[in-house]
Amino acid sequence: MTHGEITWRWINFDEFQVRELYDVLALRQAVFVVEQDCVYLDVDGKDPHCRHGIGSMPDEDGAAIIAAYARILPAGLAFESPSIGRVIVAPVARGTGLGRTLMTEALREVERLYPATAITIGAQHHLEAFYSEFGFASVSDPYMDDGIMHVDMQRRAVQPS
Repeated sequence: MTHGEITWRWINFDEFQVRELYDVLALRQAVFVVEQDCVYLDVDGKDPHCRHGIGSMPDEDGAAIIAAYARILPAGLAFESPSIGRVIVAPVARGTGLGRTLMTEALREVERLYPATAITIGAQHHLEAFYSEFGFASVSDPYMDDGIMHVDMQRRAVQPS
């Protein structure tokens, strides 16, 4: 798989196609609930207020499958500043650098929606170094959230060039 095969789309909740929403929620459940053995309510009521980024790629038969996904939460929904959450790369696309591409795409969309604004995330603690590559720094002590250690991280506002 190469990154050139990925098609990116940013949509509001009401723009989801039914099958696409089903596929996103199935991927989130497969990874965040089953794979990570974390029983929690993934459908948390925030999705209707978020912007959703979907990276699709063709499968062996040419049908589009979701390879990457993230949601952007507006200020006040999770943190005082906008946030990026539910960052996920499908198992079939892992190890390709797609996670970095996904974060680059998500940051670009946040900066378009909320220029010159800080971004705060609730990161899984073991991914702290990954997010620091994008300018995020820890702003909390590690804490347990739904059975997984997390840390709040913030990226300072980037001034438009």
